[in-house]
Amino acid sequence: MSLEQLLKTKTAFTSFKSGQKEIIEDVLANKDVIALLPTGGGKSLCYQLPAYLLEGVVLIVSPLLSLMEDQVQQLKASGEKSVIALNSFLSFSEKERLLSLDLQSFKFIFISPEMLQVEKWVRKLQTLQIALFVVDEAHCVSQWGHDFRTDYLKLGRVKESLGAPTSLALTATATMTVIQDIQSFLDMTSPALHINSVDRPNIAINVEHLTNNKEKKERVLELVKTLRGPGIVYFSSRSKAEEVCHHLQENGVTRVAYYHAGLSQELRILIQQQYLMGQLDIICCTSAFGMGINKSNVRFVIHYHQPTQMESYVQEIGRAGRGGDKSIAILLKSMEDTMLPEFIIENELPDSEWVSYIVHELVAAYREISDIFSIPIKEWVEKAPEMESHWRYLSYQVDQFIQVTGKLSNATINPCIEAIQTHIKERTSAKRRKLDEFNQWTSDRKCRREGVLRYFNEELLTAPVPCCDVCGLSMEGFEVKGEGMYEEEEATLSWQLLLKNIFWQEVEK
Repeated sequence: MSLEQLLKTKTAFTSFKSGQKEIIEDVLANKDVIALLPTGGGKSLCYQLPAYLLEGVVLIVSPLLSLMEDQVQQLKASGEKSVIALNSFLSFSEKERLLSLDLQSFKFIFISPEMLQVEKWVRKLQTLQIALFVVDEAHCVSQWGHDFRTDYLKLGRVKESLGAPTSLALTATATMTVIQDIQSFLDMTSPALHINSVDRPNIAINVEHLTNNKEKKERVLELVKTLRGPGIVYFSSRSKAEEVCHHLQENGVTRVAYYHAGLSQELRILIQQQYLMGQLDIICCTSAFGMGINKSNVRFVIHYHQPTQMESYVQEIGRAGRGGDKSIAILLKSMEDTMLPEFIIENELPDSEWVSYIVHELVAAYREISDIFSIPIKEWVEKAPEMESHWRYLSYQVDQFIQVTGKLSNATINPCIEAIQTHIKERTSAKRRKLDEFNQWTSDRKCRREGVLRYFNEELLTAPVPCCDVCGLSMEGFEVKGEGMYEEEEATLSWQLLLKNIFWQEVEK
């Protein structure tokens, strides 16, 4: 059976999107692959289709529970039943039950990077024939990526313990520095590189400079009432996402909800499903929403707060226009927000004093540490749960120091602290440089799209129409025409999306 025939049989699509077939062919030839496809470019198909031609299990490492659940549901909706997700959302009894099962009967196993740090799960996976090791959102591997996760840095070690299966690393946005990190940390041998353009010609780009946040709040209300939806409004603050959501509701926008990591997992999954099914039109959210969400008819993305770097911006605006329809990305910028990105960068990693205090406490408690993972870090996290991401970062950095020196003790405590503090300074400086570049992009009176592509070492050959606010952009083509048409279109989309979920079209191509 040809790949085109298999594609039609499994998805009902008759042709591949740009870059998909070449990636799949390299995977089937047992080559390690690093693939950069733009958001909406169909990354999931690059491991789903080969799975039916490979002997063994496809193991997919996925960074977010919501992303994982969405991908599992899409596969099940397409008729694939041999799929399972292993993550912290499972109860203890359910995890124990799965440990007793023969997981070889599953074709697709989704797993969080945190679960791959649990020895008994690694031992369970070692009993399986793993045909393909997939790392989704692979930019998380790189400390210079926009969504760095320390648990991703350990995946190379995990992959080797599973017999070094063929690897496929997928991402939508990555510079060449990040791509080199992916190759290094995943221990890839001469990987095939499939670097496709990050450009999404069907998304017009608009940057609006406003006087203050009061003006910005009213502008959001005006936009969501006039733009053709559905849409997403991004915030850097959970409280502001809630505040603006309530403001919209109080002013006649009814099918709107807020979403951020502070909500319960059950509520987040509910809101996500309501949005996918067309029961909600607008989501006011932080960056916790949207990664991997397969909703083809999102027509606009508004940034109430600017991201701290170009990679995040491109990833987030890419949630619009996945179905190919003309869509718009609007960034609202006010002088009152200039300190917020700087604050986010400053607080992403722990401060130097905290690092020094905790490392001294660890050595005082354990005298000598040769394996950081033998320490019940969970107990330390419980002392300050709001610092969990900082604990994970510190744990990884201490482990790296131990890998080089053999142990952490009173004799080596100062070099360890200095090494970690130096790394924090380097990463923070790099983040500030990226913020400066992004701020410059928002201020320039040059083609926005050309600036985005230049950042990723690409060249704009032909500007689409419409392109951006600098090149000339009319909002007319993105607005609802006529009273009640927004509701009529959304009602139609709701039953179409329902059918897609029941049958096959919700599978990401």
